[in-house]
Amino acid sequence: MKPLILIANDDSISSKGIRVLTEIMAEMGEVVVIAPDTHQSGMGHAITMGTPLRVTETFDFGPQVKSYKCSGTPADCVKIGKHLILKDRNIDLVVSGINHGSNASISVLYSGTMSAAIEAAMEGIPAIGFSLCDFRADADFSHCHDFIIKISQQVLTHGLPKGLTLNVNFPEKSAEAPKGIKVVKQADAVYRERFAERKDPYGQPYYWMDGDIEHFDKGNNTDLDALAANYVSIVPIKYDLTDYDELREMQTWEL
Repeated sequence: MKPLILIANDDSISSKGIRVLTEIMAEMGEVVVIAPDTHQSGMGHAITMGTPLRVTETFDFGPQVKSYKCSGTPADCVKIGKHLILKDRNIDLVVSGINHGSNASISVLYSGTMSAAIEAAMEGIPAIGFSLCDFRADADFSHCHDFIIKISQQVLTHGLPKGLTLNVNFPEKSAEAPKGIKVVKQADAVYRERFAERKDPYGQPYYWMDGDIEHFDKGNNTDLDALAANYVSIVPIKYDLTDYDELREMQTWEL
């Protein structure tokens, strides 16, 4: 039997990235798409509470792919998929993306793309988040195809431990093909934000946030290093944020 693959994202159901990912996954199994009806980048692991969720079937991916748009967040989409749309079926794999823009390093904490994958991992479903280091709406994803097939097939074959998901980032398309795949650690980096103040037509201020990433971990086998060297990066991540070294240290405190 073909594996059942659930696809979500944060760039919305109308993004190019999810269309490309759906075409690739349809080569491997039965695909169901559940994605936000509006752009949800930077939502992290937010879920909808206090307002109703609306889920509407769409027919944007052709007759072979069941697809739905959801008024909620990326994490909501995975919850809806598991507990409503596919409640009586076993989901073999959840893939999220392909995100327009990098989710390497600290971006994983802000990413709706990765939160959809992490939500699946919390449910014990093998999951992968795919992102491309190109924010453009018409980004070129053509160099991602073979890597996505290879990585997804390995996860379907070997599985993943409960609570673990893969954060996969692709370098931007260039004249040189990616050199390969590197399994690396998450870079120690932070964003240094800037806020540009502007005025609306009524003279009231509003702000646009921008910034640059500051990398403290160069040359230390990180995702940012791999991407800079034109490799596909894979970081295995867990939602358990406990610092076990500090846990043992604090257990000696007189509390």
